[in-house]
Amino acid sequence: MQYRRFGDSGITGSAVGFGVWTVGTSMWGISDRSVGINLLQKAFEWGVTFFDTADVYGDGNGETILADALSNHRDEILIATKFGYDFYNFPGLQPGQRERPHDWSPAFLRKALEETLRRLKTDRIDLYQLHNPRLDAIRKDDLWAELDTLKAEGKIRMIGNALGPALQPDRQAEEGIESVNLRQAAPQIIYNLLEQPLGEAIFPVARASDVPVFTRVPHASDLLAGKIDKDTVFAPGDHRQHRVTTDEKKRKWQDRGLKKLEKLGFLTESGERTIGQAAIQFILSEPCIASVLPNIYDEESLAEYCAASNTPVLTEQELEKITDLYNNDFYLETETAAA
Repeated sequence: MQYRRFGDSGITGSAVGFGVWTVGTSMWGISDRSVGINLLQKAFEWGVTFFDTADVYGDGNGETILADALSNHRDEILIATKFGYDFYNFPGLQPGQRERPHDWSPAFLRKALEETLRRLKTDRIDLYQLHNPRLDAIRKDDLWAELDTLKAEGKIRMIGNALGPALQPDRQAEEGIESVNLRQAAPQIIYNLLEQPLGEAIFPVARASDVPVFTRVPHASDLLAGKIDKDTVFAPGDHRQHRVTTDEKKRKWQDRGLKKLEKLGFLTESGERTIGQAAIQFILSEPCIASVLPNIYDEESLAEYCAASNTPVLTEQELEKITDLYNNDFYLETETAAA
């Protein structure tokens, strides 16, 4: 495992982290809590020190499972979690997976943090993130004054903004830029070989301010993990259902994504890295990236991703070829017209 500096915070963590959402919620196919605890413990054994969760995952379960797995190693790990959704008054999954209401009041912030500290069995949070904030929350001065107070009290070490939800990406570039420029807060974004707009917008300002960026969904919901083919069907409740809610969306995301994946075969020709590891190395080629958060479901994928930072870095030629493919939509339209 390689380790990276988290901007100018003085914190260093694993280049590959663990997104606790896969073991803390019911949307990822892991229903056995003992399996999740084992994965978290294995991740720590294999060098992962950065664990990202949220208070709303499983209405608190995403924090208690992390404490159950690793509270004995609290001083050896970094805990990132999130706040903002009022799941206390709106528990459980909402109809149509709608968002729970946000509460950005200073009073709710302090209550949320105290409850989080209790669930995590700790006295501080290393990275405390607003969960899917809009611009109004990023610009809310009394909220950020309270965050600064909590930081001065030693209850949080870094502040960030986890941008989302995934279904609403259009506004997130502005939110990420505002997060950096106005608050010097670390953005967490979706970014991968197939989805790059947020990085293109946010990385330059993050680099200029030495603010770290965290990324999730590095494998484009497993398209870049080599685990999906044209016949793959997602079970009801699987998080990827939002990608393919209609046959037309399925063809556009799954079928076109697989065609793009074929064009990336040059990244694995040497046999020194898998496509899943290459997808992580692509993200780590950006200097302002602090840690990548892959979706982890089993020990096999955990071992593969933990080893990713020690595989060969992408060469300048490989990065140039990726840029050319991405800027030309992987030449899919050209090939369709030729056919």
